[in-house]
Amino acid sequence: MYRCFLILCLALLTARLALADAAATAALLNELAPIVSLQGDFRQHLYDEGGELLEESSGRFRLLRPGYFAWEIKSPDSQLVIADPVYLWHYDRELETVTRRPVTSGEIASPLQVLGGNDSALREAYAVERAGTGVYDLMPLAAQEGVARLRLRMEQGLLSGMEIQDGLGQRVVIEFSGVDSDTRLQPADFHFTPPPGADTLYYDQ
Repeated sequence: MYRCFLILCLALLTARLALADAAATAALLNELAPIVSLQGDFRQHLYDEGGELLEESSGRFRLLRPGYFAWEIKSPDSQLVIADPVYLWHYDRELETVTRRPVTSGEIASPLQVLGGNDSALREAYAVERAGTGVYDLMPLAAQEGVARLRLRMEQGLLSGMEIQDGLGQRVVIEFSGVDSDTRLQPADFHFTPPPGADTLYYDQ
């Protein structure tokens, strides 16, 4: 009898957690839904598992939902990550190298899937918890390279911050500023052609 009681309690607790997770997922999607295009500045800090600052960088980002994303580091080096619904490109200007991967690749960073407007990927691949007003923690349901937890911060309908923690305890903390949601971007704004002379590596070939 006691064993049956424990099983029943666990079943009720699991059902309650599932409902809470579904509610948090719905709330996050509801906050992201009005965002069509977004652009602004970012500053990111990388910390080791002990909290020591390893490096920091800054630059610009652009977002057009669904499926378009650009992340341009301007300092201390110069790099561009840009995605459309088909490909994700990485251009290192200092090394003059370009890599291209299909967006279906498991190596694509989950923040691009979430921020780019892939609602089905969020629902099917992440457990969502509310960590405060406008703060959401996303945990991959399956092992994922580079991401153990993704935290999103929303303020007044706009993205204000993001934190990515990997499986080794390292954290990338990102702060956004000068965020503009009024200037509408177009798919052409995310077109990328490798510059002449750059070394190219296409992982889809």
